[in-house]
Amino acid sequence: MSRGGGRAGEPSQRQRRVGEIIREALSDTLARGRFRDPVLNEVRLTVTEVRPAPDLRSARVYVMPLGGERAEEAIDALQRAAAHLRGEVNRRVRLKFSPALAFELDRSFEQVERIDSLLGGGGSADG
Repeated sequence: MSRGGGRAGEPSQRQRRVGEIIREALSDTLARGRFRDPVLNEVRLTVTEVRPAPDLRSARVYVMPLGGERAEEAIDALQRAAAHLRGEVNRRVRLKFSPALAFELDRSFEQVERIDSLLGGGGSADG
């Protein structure tokens, strides 16, 4: 059995807990909207998930702009602000290491829609 208690490749309970704490800190920071980059001030972002690495030294952050607008611009702006956001997380959350943050667009909603359309769901309840 692995140290985390889960199957190989699955995040440990600690990774999940740290990911949720980082998600909350980032969500709060982004909601305040005080950035030098105008894109980050204009686009409203939802942090859908944070997946820390097993050693907790880095984390992949999945975000989605409201309405899906300016998504690629927002990801680029987040990457430019990653060091600042890392510092904000470090101020709000006490961890042994402040994780390096890598931002990605959350495509899970698109995948659900695509699968639904392939299965012929189309959102209709008529059957």
